[in-house]
This record gives sequence, structure tokens and C-alpha cells, in this order.
Amino acid sequence: MKINKNNIEGYDSLGDNHVGTSANTPLRLDAFNLSNEEKIEIIKDDVHHILETLGLDLTDDSLKGTPNRVAKMFVKEIFGGLDPSKKPSASTFDNKYKYGEMLVEKNITVYSTCEHHLLPIVGKAHVAYISNGTVVGLSKMNRIVDYYAKRPQVQERLTIQIVKELQTVLNTQDVACVIDAKHLCVNSRGIKDIESSTVTSEFGGKFKDKTVRREFLDFIKLETKF
Repeated sequence: MKINKNNIEGYDSLGDNHVGTSANTPLRLDAFNLSNEEKIEIIKDDVHHILETLGLDLTDDSLKGTPNRVAKMFVKEIFGGLDPSKKPSASTFDNKYKYGEMLVEKNITVYSTCEHHLLPIVGKAHVAYISNGTVVGLSKMNRIVDYYAKRPQVQERLTIQIVKELQTVLNTQDVACVIDAKHLCVNSRGIKDIESSTVTSEFGGKFKDKTVRREFLDFIKLETKF
């Protein structure tokens, strides 16, 4: 295949400018034709080739297991959110106690991976909803965040996906999410700005109202003490 050098430079520029192309994770139609074990075997060979190309001695005791470890990590851990079977089942319950105010789950740890350079995104997510007659277990909110984070991501898409999933689960538009995270593609390469972080937000339903949104943002700022 002939490679157009100008196109490659354009794609590099798009990645450096942190541009996403879709609110949905861009998956091929055949994404799940291979089993996880088959994917691990293929990725293991690819990682071996990358390290070998870099000039590393893969017969060294410290490196010989690296291709397999990386392949397993990609498939089963840091990109495990690409596997539909790992999607958390978010059972809902009737709001029998008639709690009608917003519920906020803040400081949810986010570990994700930038899809442009495959470097870590690390930060916190703050999620809220107002019940429309049903509630969801608190831990399920954390699990939804983790599921969508465990895939190649851009932070804007991750924020939207979390909100959309909870809107579906809770059958309400009244869901909000704010994420504040550091991107190692910015902190450790390129501009190498170790202090900067990225904040994204998505507000649905009642959270589009300035007063409700302000209440949510004030809750986020509260210091949690034990």
C-alpha cells in the first residue's frame, strides 16, 4: 500500500490537537470475531517486533516475558472496556424513600488511555443524577466510569459515554458528569507541561439549568472528611 506522507502528517496533527472523531468508540464491525486469547497471541508477536525493532535483547530474563505481559494487559486490563461482556449490569431499584434531590458520587478514580499516543489519562470523575423514580447502586456508578475508561479514549467522549449510559440505565435525562484529569501525552511528551490538567463536562436534563448545575459544582468542591 502506498502511504501518503502528507496524510500521515495531518493525522499526527489531529492527534496532537486532541481532536476526537465520534461520540462512540470507533470499532470495526469485526472487532469481536477473535477471542481474547487469539488477540493476546497476535498482540504478543506485535509487541515482540516493536521491542526487537528498538534494538532490545528479548532473550534477556527481564524482557523475555514482556510481550506476553503487555498483550495480556492490553486485552484484559487497560483496554478491557472494549469487551461487551465486561459491561457492568446496573440493576435499578424503586426510589421508595422518595429522595428527590440530586445524588452525587464524586472523586471516582479514572484510569484511561489516550487513543492518540496510548499514554495514560489519570484523574477524577464526578457524577450526579436526579431520580426519575429509580435509583442505582452507588458502586455501579464507579463501575460504569471504569468500564468506559478502560479503552482508548479522548476525555470528551468518555464524559459523554458515562452520561449517556446512566441516562439509559436510570431512564432520565437528569444526569451530569465532570472529569478532571492529567494526560501524559501532554505532561510527559510534546509540550511536557506537568502541571496542566483537562476538565470536561456533560450536563443533561435539569442539569442544564444554571442553578442546578451550580449546586452540583458546589457539591464537588466540598471537602470529604472522616
